[in-house]
Amino acid sequence: MTDSTLWHVVLPTPLRKPFLYRMPTSLGAPEIGMRVRVPFGRRQVTGYLLAPCPTPPQASFEIKDILELLDDVVPLPEELIRFLKEAASYYMHGLGEVFKTALPPGLDRAVNGTLSTPSPTTQDFLGSPVATVTPPVLNAEQTAAVEAITSQLHNGGYRGFLLHGVTGSGKTEVYFNAIDTARSLGKGALVLVPEISLTPQLIQRYRARFGDGIAVLHSGLSVRNRRTQWQLLRTGQVRVAIGVRSAIFAPVDRLGIIIVDEEHDASFKQESRFTYNARDLTLLRAARAGAVAVLGSATPSLETYYNAEIGKLEKLRLTKRATSQALPEVTAIDLTKHHSGPGGQTLITQPLYTAICETLEREEQAILFLNRRGFAPSILCGGCGEVIRCRSCSVSLTLHRHPPGLICHYCGSRWQVPSKCPACGATDLCPIGTGTQRAETILSDLFSSARIARMDRDSAAGKKGEAILDKLRQREIDILVGTQMVTKGHDFPYVTLVGVLNADVGLHMPDFRASERTFQLLMQVTGRAGRDQRGGRAFIQTYSTPHPAIDLARFHDYQTFVKMELETRRELGYPPFGRLAALRISSKSPEKVQIASQRLAAELREIHRQQSNPGVTILGPAAAPLEKVQNRYRWRIHLRSHRYDLIRRLIEPVLQTIENPPAGVRIRIDIDPQSML
Repeated sequence: MTDSTLWHVVLPTPLRKPFLYRMPTSLGAPEIGMRVRVPFGRRQVTGYLLAPCPTPPQASFEIKDILELLDDVVPLPEELIRFLKEAASYYMHGLGEVFKTALPPGLDRAVNGTLSTPSPTTQDFLGSPVATVTPPVLNAEQTAAVEAITSQLHNGGYRGFLLHGVTGSGKTEVYFNAIDTARSLGKGALVLVPEISLTPQLIQRYRARFGDGIAVLHSGLSVRNRRTQWQLLRTGQVRVAIGVRSAIFAPVDRLGIIIVDEEHDASFKQESRFTYNARDLTLLRAARAGAVAVLGSATPSLETYYNAEIGKLEKLRLTKRATSQALPEVTAIDLTKHHSGPGGQTLITQPLYTAICETLEREEQAILFLNRRGFAPSILCGGCGEVIRCRSCSVSLTLHRHPPGLICHYCGSRWQVPSKCPACGATDLCPIGTGTQRAETILSDLFSSARIARMDRDSAAGKKGEAILDKLRQREIDILVGTQMVTKGHDFPYVTLVGVLNADVGLHMPDFRASERTFQLLMQVTGRAGRDQRGGRAFIQTYSTPHPAIDLARFHDYQTFVKMELETRRELGYPPFGRLAALRISSKSPEKVQIASQRLAAELREIHRQQSNPGVTILGPAAAPLEKVQNRYRWRIHLRSHRYDLIRRLIEPVLQTIENPPAGVRIRIDIDPQSML
């Protein structure tokens, strides 16, 4: 490619600048994107060739030699390298870490100038072969959506679509038909789903439609299988990939379509290190690859909905269920009036209890949703009123019965249940609140003859989750109680009742998206009921019946909710009408993090004054609502503007401070933050 022996190399560190190294001619023929082993301080690290340096700089430093060229061919295709550069630039993140994110762990060295070819047995982890299925006949709305997407596939070039379909409307069949068309045109397809939705059942549905010509990408696979899936795509042996957010970096050959199912889901946002949003990067990658992007949801995010309203995306609607069955009738139960239910317990009100009894008498099934794991969210001292808290995080410890003990749901630390209060020594320790484990116990007492199961992160780890769903599918479970794991991607014909045990969990969080997320959750979980001709109904227990997120969810009224929420966002300048960036500062020392935050804020305000930049509002610094996590104290500075470029213009002068913070302090940039905690 060039006779130059000097190369700019990016390293997987927070530092954004490339480093200059010398490439010995004995190492081979270097190309942009290849991996190299280089000395960095006292360590040896893997870097990535960014660009040759034809003119030797007047350097006062020693230029070190590259120790090894790790690839015979470029691991990443040119289209993907260009995309990664843009993604790194947009999120103001080091390109080396972005490259590392895009590559699978444990990637083998190239062999004989080509990427190593996976053996025919490498798909064994998917399980036994699946019989193909006959595609169902599409209804008129599905047909119109398929025609719009496939027409663009035939025409070529980028176009973005919002597929807005109610729960049970058959969005997946639209995806399947679009993928079929892409494959017939010799193009590749990439499907992104939330982490919670990528179940063996979903994978089997794709295999039943496309055979074993799919790659599956998620962190739950072994290093070997993740590497193999990546290589199948990179070598063009497989052109359909399905995975979670990191699959947006998959090297799909001749990429023709990217689909994001449940595009509103918060799990598409990476919250640590490289804080990208896979949904947003979908539009960027599709545009750069000349591909079609389809964002699908029954409850689209406000940002996506607004982009469709202003013409950035073409809106496709599925207003009816594919089975023509009506959406479930939803009843709100006011907990300020229904203080307790049968037996004096406060979890199941009398109206919901009656509905469950009727469902069981008809030999049908019920799903009960409670977004709290464990037995009780906290333990309170009856003597001094103190709540037992995690020593490493500023949260209460959750009482678990299986296995017994106290667990922090943020850092994972486990403790024995104390016999007395650590603060005052009193022995009057009371579990407060209800989690899914306690709910399971209460349900077993109320419905002793029913078969009851629980599905949460504790009970559904590994393959246990699919086993629970299989039992529900085979009608070996009468009542399933669980967290968000029961809300998405499941279709059970005998589930005719859904109960939301406490709709207020999360509604009053200090986050401007709290109302939107609550509404989406309620719409999603109530949509699990009545997906067959039997029909269905849902009950929402809440202290906040007048709240729009609760009241409008009863009527499945997405349009009115969005209209109201958008007006509020417009007044406050929040997305989609404004842009946000968060500077997240943390340290094990509360004094250090406070001083570093105040100094950074002062530096930003001085630059803001010098730039005469009225288009950006600087909020903070302030301690995060969740101030301490994993022994690190956390502070925040938020930047708000109607334009991204103004935020970037303000941050760029402080990059030196961000990359070289005081000892013991970390500073991270989060563009378009999803969590305010």
